[in-house]
Amino acid sequence: AGLLAAVPGAVATVGAAPVAPGFAHLCIEGVESEALLVLLDEVGVCASAGSACASGALHASHVLLAMGIAEERALGSLRLTLGPTTTDAEIDVALEAVPAAVARLRAG
Repeated sequence: AGLLAAVPGAVATVGAAPVAPGFAHLCIEGVESEALLVLLDEVGVCASAGSACASGALHASHVLLAMGIAEERALGSLRLTLGPTTTDAEIDVALEAVPAAVARLRAG
């Protein structure tokens, strides 16, 4: 919820459906996932651009496209997962880093 509020054009791919705790998957309009991941990695935020089975793919997820998500938005997918050792401080870093990285990419 914090990322959706802080990143204009971000949408949760699961909408209001019940989801497992600790997983977030967003599509962010106006950014490319790979560029976003590079910026996040620079500040220590580990993330992915899609599902684990599609790791390394440089095209829009066929699942997101089948869900009706526009290709431009699907190319800006971001997956974040919490683990048993994730701290509140690490979550706070991600909540600051993602909006900052998106703003940087959109500014060109």
